[in-house]
Amino acid sequence: MTLPDDHPHQLLPDHPTKNSVRHLIHRLTDAGTLTLPASINGLYAAATGAGDDFESSGYHNAWLRDNVQIAAAQLSAGDSQIAVRIVQQLTLYFSRHRARFVDILEGRADPTDPMQRPHVRFDAGTLQELPEQWAHAQNDALGYFLWISCRVLSRGLTEPSDTLRDWVSLLLQYWQHIAVWQDEDSGHWEEIRHVSASSIGCVLAGLRSLQSLSLQTTPAPLLRPDDQQLDSLAELISKCDQALRGILPWECRQDQPGKQRRCDASLLFLIFPLNVVQDRVIEDQILQDVAVKLTGPYGIRRYNGDSYWCADYRDLLSTEHRTADFSDCLADRDKLLRPGMEAQWCLFDPIISCIHGQRYLASGLPEDRQQQIHHLRRSLQQLSPPGGRFPAWRCPESWFCEQGVWQPNDLTPLLWTQQNLLQALKLMLQTAESESA
Repeated sequence: MTLPDDHPHQLLPDHPTKNSVRHLIHRLTDAGTLTLPASINGLYAAATGAGDDFESSGYHNAWLRDNVQIAAAQLSAGDSQIAVRIVQQLTLYFSRHRARFVDILEGRADPTDPMQRPHVRFDAGTLQELPEQWAHAQNDALGYFLWISCRVLSRGLTEPSDTLRDWVSLLLQYWQHIAVWQDEDSGHWEEIRHVSASSIGCVLAGLRSLQSLSLQTTPAPLLRPDDQQLDSLAELISKCDQALRGILPWECRQDQPGKQRRCDASLLFLIFPLNVVQDRVIEDQILQDVAVKLTGPYGIRRYNGDSYWCADYRDLLSTEHRTADFSDCLADRDKLLRPGMEAQWCLFDPIISCIHGQRYLASGLPEDRQQQIHHLRRSLQQLSPPGGRFPAWRCPESWFCEQGVWQPNDLTPLLWTQQNLLQALKLMLQTAESESA
Protein backbone atom coordinates (compact mmCIF):
# COMPACT_ATOMS: atom_id res chain seq x y z
CA MET A 1 0.00 0.00 0.00
CA THR A 2 1.48 3.35 -1.08
CA LEU A 3 0.43 6.20 1.19
CA PRO A 4 1.49 9.86 1.47
CA ASP A 5 4.39 10.70 3.75
CA ASP A 6 2.05 12.64 6.04
CA HIS A 7 -0.32 9.71 6.56
CA PRO A 8 -0.93 9.05 10.28
CA HIS A 9 0.85 5.69 10.34
CA GLN A 10 4.04 7.73 10.07
CA LEU A 11 3.18 9.30 13.43
CA LEU A 12 3.62 5.99 15.27
CA PRO A 13 7.33 5.44 15.95
CA ASP A 14 8.94 2.05 16.26
CA HIS A 15 9.18 2.53 20.01
CA PRO A 16 6.16 4.62 21.02
CA THR A 17 6.43 6.70 24.17
CA LYS A 18 3.48 8.08 26.10
CA ASN A 19 4.19 11.52 24.58
CA SER A 20 4.29 10.20 21.01
CA VAL A 21 1.04 8.27 21.51
CA ARG A 22 -0.63 11.31 23.04
CA HIS A 23 0.53 13.37 20.06
CA LEU A 24 -0.90 10.77 17.68
CA ILE A 25 -4.26 10.76 19.49
CA HIS A 26 -4.27 14.56 19.45
CA ARG A 27 -3.62 14.66 15.69
CA LEU A 28 -6.34 12.12 14.97
CA THR A 29 -8.76 13.97 17.21
CA ASP A 30 -8.05 17.26 15.42
CA ALA A 31 -8.52 15.54 12.07
CA GLY A 32 -11.94 14.21 13.11
CA THR A 33 -10.87 10.57 12.90
CA LEU A 34 -12.16 9.76 16.38
CA THR A 35 -15.14 12.11 16.45
CA LEU A 36 -18.46 10.42 17.15
CA PRO A 37 -21.37 11.89 15.20
CA ALA A 38 -24.30 13.23 17.14
CA SER A 39 -26.30 10.43 18.68
CA ILE A 40 -29.90 9.76 17.79
CA ASN A 41 -31.72 9.49 21.11
CA GLY A 42 -28.50 8.17 22.60
CA LEU A 43 -27.93 5.56 19.87
CA TYR A 44 -25.76 5.62 16.77
CA ALA A 45 -26.14 4.72 13.13
CA ALA A 46 -23.70 2.15 11.80
CA ALA A 47 -21.97 4.67 9.56
CA THR A 48 -22.16 8.30 8.55
CA GLY A 49 -22.70 9.54 5.04
CA ALA A 50 -24.95 11.49 2.71
CA GLY A 51 -26.77 11.06 -0.56
CA ASP A 52 -29.08 8.47 -2.06
CA ASP A 53 -26.41 5.78 -2.20
CA PHE A 54 -25.82 6.00 1.53
CA GLU A 55 -29.53 5.99 2.35
CA SER A 56 -29.99 2.91 0.17
CA SER A 57 -27.21 1.11 2.03
CA GLY A 58 -29.27 0.94 5.24
CA TYR A 59 -26.23 1.97 7.28
CA HIS A 60 -28.11 5.03 8.55
CA ASN A 61 -30.03 2.58 10.76
CA ALA A 62 -28.93 1.30 14.16
CA TRP A 63 -27.53 -2.17 14.74
CA LEU A 64 -27.67 -3.68 18.22
CA ARG A 65 -24.19 -5.15 17.85
CA ASP A 66 -22.54 -1.94 16.62
CA ASN A 67 -24.04 0.13 19.42
CA VAL A 68 -22.73 -2.31 22.01
CA GLN A 69 -19.26 -2.05 20.46
CA ILE A 70 -19.47 1.75 20.70
CA ALA A 71 -20.60 1.52 24.32
CA ALA A 72 -17.75 -0.85 25.20
CA ALA A 73 -15.14 1.37 23.54
CA GLN A 74 -16.43 4.53 25.19
CA LEU A 75 -16.56 2.79 28.55
CA SER A 76 -12.91 1.75 28.25
CA ALA A 77 -11.97 5.23 27.01
CA GLY A 78 -13.57 6.87 30.02
CA ASP A 79 -16.85 8.24 28.65
CA SER A 80 -19.23 6.19 30.75
CA GLN A 81 -22.23 8.41 30.02
CA ILE A 82 -22.32 7.39 26.36
CA ALA A 83 -22.27 3.73 27.41
CA VAL A 84 -25.04 4.28 29.95
CA ARG A 85 -27.25 6.09 27.43
CA ILE A 86 -26.80 3.31 24.89
CA VAL A 87 -27.76 0.63 27.42
CA GLN A 88 -30.78 2.65 28.54
CA GLN A 89 -32.02 3.22 24.99
CA LEU A 90 -31.51 -0.38 23.95
CA THR A 91 -33.40 -1.48 27.05
CA LEU A 92 -36.22 0.84 26.04
CA TYR A 93 -36.15 -0.59 22.52
CA PHE A 94 -36.54 -4.15 23.77
CA SER A 95 -39.28 -3.15 26.22
CA ARG A 96 -41.30 -1.85 23.29
CA HIS A 97 -40.82 -5.08 21.37
CA ARG A 98 -40.83 -7.66 24.18
CA ALA A 99 -43.62 -9.46 22.32
CA ARG A 100 -40.93 -10.88 20.03
CA PHE A 101 -39.70 -12.99 22.94
CA VAL A 102 -43.12 -13.72 24.42
CA ASP A 103 -44.66 -14.85 21.14
CA ILE A 104 -41.87 -17.34 20.54
CA LEU A 105 -42.04 -18.62 24.13
CA GLU A 106 -45.81 -19.07 23.91
CA GLY A 107 -45.76 -20.70 20.48
CA ARG A 108 -47.36 -17.89 18.46
CA ALA A 109 -44.18 -17.19 16.46
CA ASP A 110 -41.79 -19.51 14.67
CA PRO A 111 -38.13 -18.97 15.64
CA THR A 112 -37.02 -20.59 12.38
CA ASP A 113 -38.35 -17.48 10.64
CA PRO A 114 -35.72 -14.74 11.21
CA MET A 115 -38.31 -11.99 10.82
CA GLN A 116 -40.15 -13.35 13.86
CA ARG A 117 -37.01 -13.27 15.99
CA PRO A 118 -36.08 -10.19 18.08
CA HIS A 119 -34.98 -7.56 15.56
CA VAL A 120 -31.35 -6.48 15.82
CA ARG A 121 -31.47 -3.68 13.21
CA PHE A 122 -33.95 -0.85 13.67
CA ASP A 123 -34.68 2.87 13.35
CA ALA A 124 -32.60 4.66 16.00
CA GLY A 125 -34.78 7.76 15.96
CA THR A 126 -38.14 6.09 16.59
CA LEU A 127 -36.98 2.75 18.08
CA GLN A 128 -39.32 1.13 15.58
CA GLU A 129 -38.61 -2.10 13.75
CA LEU A 130 -37.88 -1.99 10.02
CA PRO A 131 -40.21 -3.78 7.61
CA GLU A 132 -37.68 -5.14 5.11
CA GLN A 133 -36.53 -8.74 5.20
CA TRP A 134 -33.42 -9.15 7.34
CA ALA A 135 -31.37 -11.92 8.96
CA HIS A 136 -32.49 -11.14 12.52
CA ALA A 137 -31.51 -14.55 13.91
CA GLN A 138 -28.42 -13.20 15.67
CA ASN A 139 -27.71 -14.64 19.10
CA ASP A 140 -24.36 -12.89 19.17
CA ALA A 141 -26.04 -9.46 19.18
CA LEU A 142 -28.27 -10.41 22.13
CA GLY A 143 -25.26 -11.81 23.96
CA TYR A 144 -23.32 -8.61 23.40
CA PHE A 145 -26.15 -6.55 24.88
CA LEU A 146 -26.41 -8.72 28.00
CA TRP A 147 -22.63 -8.45 28.39
CA ILE A 148 -22.46 -4.64 28.13
CA SER A 149 -25.50 -4.22 30.39
CA CYS A 150 -23.76 -6.23 33.09
CA ARG A 151 -20.51 -4.29 32.63
CA VAL A 152 -22.29 -0.97 33.11
CA LEU A 153 -24.16 -2.25 36.16
CA SER A 154 -21.12 -3.87 37.75
CA ARG A 155 -19.35 -0.51 37.72
CA GLY A 156 -22.24 1.12 39.54
CA LEU A 157 -22.87 3.52 36.67
CA THR A 158 -26.62 2.95 36.79
CA GLU A 159 -29.17 0.99 38.78
CA PRO A 160 -30.87 -2.09 37.33
CA SER A 161 -34.36 -1.21 36.17
CA ASP A 162 -37.42 -3.44 36.32
CA THR A 163 -37.53 -3.16 32.52
CA LEU A 164 -34.02 -4.57 32.19
CA ARG A 165 -34.80 -7.33 34.71
CA ASP A 166 -37.86 -8.26 32.67
CA TRP A 167 -35.77 -8.45 29.49
CA VAL A 168 -33.09 -10.58 31.14
CA SER A 169 -35.75 -12.98 32.41
CA LEU A 170 -37.29 -13.26 28.95
CA LEU A 171 -33.86 -13.65 27.33
CA LEU A 172 -32.89 -16.60 29.53
CA GLN A 173 -36.20 -18.31 28.80
CA TYR A 174 -35.83 -17.55 25.11
CA TRP A 175 -32.30 -18.99 24.93
CA GLN A 176 -33.45 -22.13 26.70
CA HIS A 177 -36.43 -22.41 24.36
CA ILE A 178 -34.34 -22.19 21.17
CA ALA A 179 -31.50 -24.29 22.68
CA VAL A 180 -29.04 -21.49 21.94
CA TRP A 181 -25.99 -23.75 22.38
CA GLN A 182 -27.01 -25.60 19.20
CA ASP A 183 -29.14 -22.97 17.48
CA GLU A 184 -28.32 -22.01 13.92
CA ASP A 185 -28.10 -18.24 13.55
CA SER A 186 -26.73 -15.72 11.06
CA GLY A 187 -24.18 -14.30 13.47
CA HIS A 188 -21.82 -11.36 13.03
CA TRP A 189 -21.93 -11.36 9.23
CA GLU A 190 -25.70 -11.85 8.88
CA GLU A 191 -25.43 -14.60 6.30
CA ILE A 192 -26.19 -18.34 6.09
CA ARG A 193 -27.40 -19.72 9.39
CA HIS A 194 -25.16 -22.23 11.14
CA VAL A 195 -24.08 -23.20 14.64
CA SER A 196 -21.22 -20.75 15.13
CA ALA A 197 -18.58 -20.46 17.82
CA SER A 198 -18.58 -16.67 17.55
CA SER A 199 -22.29 -16.48 18.41
CA ILE A 200 -22.16 -19.05 21.20
CA GLY A 201 -19.13 -17.25 22.60
CA CYS A 202 -21.00 -13.93 22.73
CA VAL A 203 -23.89 -15.62 24.53
CA LEU A 204 -21.48 -17.24 26.98
CA ALA A 205 -19.78 -13.90 27.68
CA GLY A 206 -23.15 -12.36 28.50
CA LEU A 207 -24.18 -15.28 30.69
CA ARG A 208 -20.92 -15.30 32.65
CA SER A 209 -21.19 -11.55 33.19
CA LEU A 210 -24.74 -12.01 34.47
CA GLN A 211 -23.64 -14.78 36.82
CA SER A 212 -20.80 -12.64 38.16
CA LEU A 213 -23.13 -9.68 38.65
CA SER A 214 -25.64 -11.89 40.45
CA LEU A 215 -23.02 -12.68 43.10
CA GLN A 216 -22.55 -8.99 43.90
CA THR A 217 -24.51 -7.33 46.67
CA THR A 218 -24.07 -3.82 45.26
CA PRO A 219 -25.45 -2.69 42.98
CA ALA A 220 -28.66 -4.69 43.21
CA PRO A 221 -28.24 -7.70 40.89
CA LEU A 222 -30.40 -8.48 37.90
CA LEU A 223 -31.03 -11.93 39.35
CA ARG A 224 -31.35 -12.26 43.10
CA PRO A 225 -29.72 -15.14 45.05
CA ASP A 226 -33.10 -16.83 45.54
CA ASP A 227 -34.15 -16.41 41.93
CA GLN A 228 -35.07 -19.75 40.35
CA GLN A 229 -33.54 -18.56 37.12
CA LEU A 230 -30.08 -18.89 38.63
CA ASP A 231 -30.38 -22.63 37.98
CA SER A 232 -31.37 -21.94 34.38
CA LEU A 233 -28.42 -19.55 34.10
CA ALA A 234 -25.98 -22.18 35.36
CA GLU A 235 -27.38 -24.74 32.92
CA LEU A 236 -27.09 -22.34 30.00
CA ILE A 237 -23.50 -21.54 30.91
CA SER A 238 -22.59 -25.22 31.11
CA LYS A 239 -24.18 -26.09 27.77
CA CYS A 240 -22.76 -23.09 25.94
CA ASP A 241 -19.29 -23.66 27.38
CA GLN A 242 -19.36 -27.31 26.32
CA ALA A 243 -20.59 -26.41 22.84
CA LEU A 244 -17.96 -23.71 22.40
CA ARG A 245 -15.16 -26.05 23.44
CA GLY A 246 -16.40 -28.57 20.88
CA ILE A 247 -16.19 -26.08 17.99
CA LEU A 248 -13.14 -23.89 18.64
CA PRO A 249 -10.77 -23.03 17.04
CA TRP A 250 -13.23 -23.47 14.18
CA GLU A 251 -16.07 -21.03 13.57
CA CYS A 252 -18.48 -23.80 12.50
CA ARG A 253 -17.91 -27.50 11.92
CA GLN A 254 -21.27 -29.03 11.04
CA ASP A 255 -21.49 -31.89 8.56
CA GLN A 256 -23.78 -30.09 6.12
CA PRO A 257 -22.33 -28.42 3.01
CA GLY A 258 -21.63 -24.74 3.52
CA LYS A 259 -21.64 -25.06 7.30
CA GLN A 260 -17.98 -25.76 7.87
CA ARG A 261 -15.51 -22.90 8.31
CA ARG A 262 -12.20 -23.15 10.08
CA CYS A 263 -11.08 -19.53 9.92
CA ASP A 264 -13.28 -16.56 10.68
CA ALA A 265 -12.08 -13.21 12.00
CA SER A 266 -15.18 -12.84 14.18
CA LEU A 267 -13.52 -15.27 16.60
CA LEU A 268 -11.11 -12.46 17.52
CA PHE A 269 -13.92 -10.73 19.43
CA LEU A 270 -14.14 -13.71 21.78
CA ILE A 271 -10.59 -12.83 22.86
CA PHE A 272 -11.11 -9.06 22.92
CA PRO A 273 -13.20 -7.46 24.20
CA LEU A 274 -15.20 -10.45 25.52
CA ASN A 275 -12.33 -12.45 27.07
CA VAL A 276 -14.41 -15.59 26.81
CA VAL A 277 -11.75 -17.95 25.39
CA GLN A 278 -10.01 -19.29 28.46
CA ASP A 279 -7.49 -21.54 26.74
CA ARG A 280 -4.28 -19.81 25.65
CA VAL A 281 -3.54 -22.53 23.11
CA ILE A 282 -6.90 -21.90 21.41
CA GLU A 283 -6.32 -18.14 21.51
CA ASP A 284 -2.95 -18.57 19.85
CA GLN A 285 -4.47 -20.84 17.18
CA ILE A 286 -7.17 -18.27 16.35
CA LEU A 287 -4.53 -15.55 16.03
CA GLN A 288 -2.35 -17.80 13.90
CA ASP A 289 -5.24 -18.73 11.60
CA VAL A 290 -6.09 -15.06 11.06
CA ALA A 291 -2.46 -14.12 10.47
CA VAL A 292 -1.70 -16.90 8.00
CA LYS A 293 -4.99 -17.45 6.21
CA LEU A 294 -6.95 -14.19 6.35
CA THR A 295 -4.48 -11.31 6.49
CA GLY A 296 -3.79 -9.29 3.35
CA PRO A 297 -1.78 -6.14 2.59
CA TYR A 298 -4.78 -3.83 3.06
CA GLY A 299 -6.67 -5.42 5.90
CA ILE A 300 -8.04 -8.78 7.07
CA ARG A 301 -10.68 -10.85 5.30
CA ARG A 302 -13.73 -11.81 7.35
CA TYR A 303 -13.34 -15.33 5.95
CA ASN A 304 -12.05 -16.86 2.75
CA GLY A 305 -14.73 -16.91 0.08
CA ASP A 306 -16.48 -13.78 1.40
CA SER A 307 -18.24 -12.09 -1.52
CA TYR A 308 -19.44 -8.94 0.29
CA TRP A 309 -17.65 -5.98 -1.32
CA CYS A 310 -15.62 -8.28 -3.51
CA ALA A 311 -13.73 -6.82 -6.49
CA ASP A 312 -15.76 -4.36 -8.61
CA TYR A 313 -18.70 -4.69 -6.22
CA ARG A 314 -20.15 -1.31 -7.14
CA ASP A 315 -20.21 -2.24 -10.83
CA LEU A 316 -21.63 -5.71 -10.25
CA LEU A 317 -24.56 -4.77 -8.00
CA SER A 318 -26.99 -1.86 -7.94
CA THR A 319 -27.00 0.45 -4.92
CA GLU A 320 -30.04 -1.15 -3.31
CA HIS A 321 -28.67 -4.68 -3.74
CA ARG A 322 -25.16 -4.15 -2.35
CA THR A 323 -26.26 -4.38 1.28
CA ALA A 324 -29.39 -6.49 0.79
CA ASP A 325 -30.21 -9.58 2.84
CA PHE A 326 -28.40 -12.47 1.13
CA SER A 327 -28.81 -14.93 4.00
CA ASP A 328 -31.12 -17.18 1.95
CA CYS A 329 -29.42 -16.72 -1.43
CA LEU A 330 -25.73 -16.23 -0.65
CA ALA A 331 -24.72 -18.48 -3.54
CA ASP A 332 -26.00 -15.82 -5.94
CA ARG A 333 -23.64 -13.21 -4.54
CA ASP A 334 -20.78 -15.69 -4.21
CA LYS A 335 -20.81 -16.12 -7.99
CA LEU A 336 -19.46 -12.57 -8.24
CA LEU A 337 -16.28 -13.38 -6.31
CA ARG A 338 -12.99 -13.92 -8.09
CA PRO A 339 -10.66 -16.12 -6.00
CA GLY A 340 -8.48 -14.08 -3.69
CA MET A 341 -10.37 -10.84 -4.26
CA GLU A 342 -12.34 -10.66 -1.03
CA ALA A 343 -12.65 -7.29 0.68
CA GLN A 344 -10.03 -6.69 3.37
CA TRP A 345 -11.68 -5.33 6.51
CA CYS A 346 -10.46 -2.69 8.94
CA LEU A 347 -12.20 -4.00 12.08
CA PHE A 348 -9.63 -6.57 13.02
CA ASP A 349 -6.12 -5.11 13.14
CA PRO A 350 -7.03 -2.79 16.03
CA ILE A 351 -8.55 -5.75 17.89
CA ILE A 352 -5.38 -7.79 17.43
CA SER A 353 -3.38 -4.80 18.64
CA CYS A 354 -5.57 -4.70 21.76
CA ILE A 355 -5.09 -8.43 22.35
CA HIS A 356 -1.31 -8.09 22.29
CA GLY A 357 -1.46 -4.89 24.33
CA GLN A 358 -3.34 -6.68 27.09
CA ARG A 359 -0.90 -9.57 26.92
CA TYR A 360 2.04 -7.20 27.20
CA LEU A 361 0.56 -5.51 30.26
CA ALA A 362 0.21 -8.95 31.86
CA SER A 363 3.50 -10.50 30.76
CA GLY A 364 5.90 -7.77 29.65
CA LEU A 365 7.02 -9.95 26.74
CA PRO A 366 8.64 -7.81 24.02
CA GLU A 367 7.07 -9.86 21.21
CA ASP A 368 3.61 -8.85 22.42
CA ARG A 369 4.65 -5.20 22.40
CA GLN A 370 5.99 -5.57 18.85
CA GLN A 371 2.76 -7.16 17.65
CA GLN A 372 0.71 -4.47 19.37
CA ILE A 373 2.65 -1.75 17.52
CA HIS A 374 2.57 -3.64 14.21
CA HIS A 375 -1.19 -4.04 14.15
CA LEU A 376 -1.87 -0.49 15.30
CA ARG A 377 0.33 0.76 12.46
CA ARG A 378 -1.64 -1.41 10.03
CA SER A 379 -4.85 0.07 11.47
CA LEU A 380 -3.55 3.58 10.80
CA GLN A 381 -2.52 2.64 7.27
CA GLN A 382 -6.13 1.63 6.59
CA LEU A 383 -7.45 5.16 7.20
CA SER A 384 -8.72 6.93 4.09
CA PRO A 385 -5.91 8.77 2.28
CA PRO A 386 -6.07 12.46 1.34
CA GLY A 387 -7.46 13.29 -2.08
CA GLY A 388 -9.86 10.35 -2.26
CA ARG A 389 -13.64 10.06 -2.21
CA PHE A 390 -13.75 10.59 1.54
CA PRO A 391 -12.26 13.12 3.94
CA ALA A 392 -8.73 12.18 4.93
CA TRP A 393 -8.04 9.89 7.86
CA ARG A 394 -11.48 8.31 8.22
CA CYS A 395 -12.10 4.71 9.32
CA PRO A 396 -13.44 2.49 6.50
CA GLU A 397 -15.44 -0.66 6.84
CA SER A 398 -13.08 -2.36 4.39
CA TRP A 399 -10.81 -1.86 1.40
CA PHE A 400 -11.99 -3.40 -1.87
CA CYS A 401 -10.58 -3.60 -5.38
CA GLU A 402 -12.21 -1.54 -8.14
CA GLN A 403 -10.81 -1.68 -11.67
CA GLY A 404 -7.56 -2.99 -10.23
CA VAL A 405 -7.20 -0.25 -7.61
CA TRP A 406 -7.69 -0.94 -3.89
CA GLN A 407 -9.62 1.73 -2.01
CA PRO A 408 -11.97 2.22 0.96
CA ASN A 409 -15.50 0.98 0.34
CA ASP A 410 -18.59 3.18 0.48
CA LEU A 411 -19.16 2.66 4.22
CA THR A 412 -16.57 5.18 5.36
CA PRO A 413 -16.43 6.08 8.18
CA LEU A 414 -17.80 2.99 9.93
CA LEU A 415 -18.27 3.66 13.62
CA TRP A 416 -17.38 0.10 14.64
CA THR A 417 -13.95 0.44 12.99
CA GLN A 418 -13.49 3.86 14.60
CA GLN A 419 -14.26 2.58 18.07
CA ASN A 420 -11.91 -0.39 17.67
CA LEU A 421 -9.16 2.05 16.69
CA LEU A 422 -9.94 4.18 19.74
CA GLN A 423 -9.47 1.18 22.02
CA ALA A 424 -6.20 0.23 20.31
CA LEU A 425 -4.87 3.77 20.82
CA LYS A 426 -5.87 3.81 24.49
CA LEU A 427 -4.17 0.46 25.09
CA MET A 428 -1.06 1.69 23.28
CA LEU A 429 -1.01 4.64 25.67
CA GLN A 430 -1.31 2.26 28.62
CA THR A 431 1.61 0.10 27.49
CA ALA A 432 3.72 3.17 26.78
CA GLU A 433 2.97 4.50 30.27
CA SER A 434 3.82 1.12 31.81
CA GLU A 435 7.25 1.23 30.18
CA SER A 436 7.97 4.70 31.54
CA ALA A 437 6.75 3.91 35.07
